[in-house]
Amino acid sequence: MSAEDVPDRFDPWPPGVPPQVPVPGYPNTWTYTPSQPLIRRVPTRTEATGPIRLDRKLLCGEANLAERTPGRFAIGQLIHLSGRILDEDGRPVGGAVVELWQANAAGRYANPIDQRAAPLDPDFLGHGRVRTDEDGRYAFLTIKPGAYPVPVQDTWWRPPHLHFSVLGPSSLSRLVTQMYFRGDPLNALDRILNSIPDEAARERLIARDLPPAEVGDRWLGFTHDIVLRGRRATPHTP
Repeated sequence: MSAEDVPDRFDPWPPGVPPQVPVPGYPNTWTYTPSQPLIRRVPTRTEATGPIRLDRKLLCGEANLAERTPGRFAIGQLIHLSGRILDEDGRPVGGAVVELWQANAAGRYANPIDQRAAPLDPDFLGHGRVRTDEDGRYAFLTIKPGAYPVPVQDTWWRPPHLHFSVLGPSSLSRLVTQMYFRGDPLNALDRILNSIPDEAARERLIARDLPPAEVGDRWLGFTHDIVLRGRRATPHTP
């Protein structure tokens, strides 16, 4: 989809899809959640069609998070994740910038803010950025992240998850969200996932497992489509 194809209107999210924030027991949502209602204004073509070719400024090409040095793989279960970026009408969004970041297999981020007593993996990159092709497809090779406790007094554990930032053909089509793995027992206890009231919307945050016969024996395969706007949109997460 090119900038000229961007529609003049976007369907609103139905009730139950936006997360209920601030999330109790997760102080960061108090920091990032506006304390006042947002000021609504009619979007112009500037917001609906620009900026163009973000990949020229946000360099892409980091699709392999699990092999910083050729032949030296990160510790953990290798996974291959692929999917499509779509608009609200199901059309592919080509040229979208897809960023991914995550914890390592021990549940620790390669970030100075994360000072938990868990090992870092020098062979794990921890973040990547790619550009979708004309069919809206993206792909990453990484490892399944570990769970980790939230450092609050009434502690709780975050299940394995991946963070996404997707920049489509306009500033209004940016989505920051997370992806989860089906069947993990911590999903039912995760306060961020369950801050989204609608069950069907929460389901859109869970990746689909691919059969081993389709993927091969080198890694597990998952697919996860992301819809930027509209009634079938992938929910954003705090």
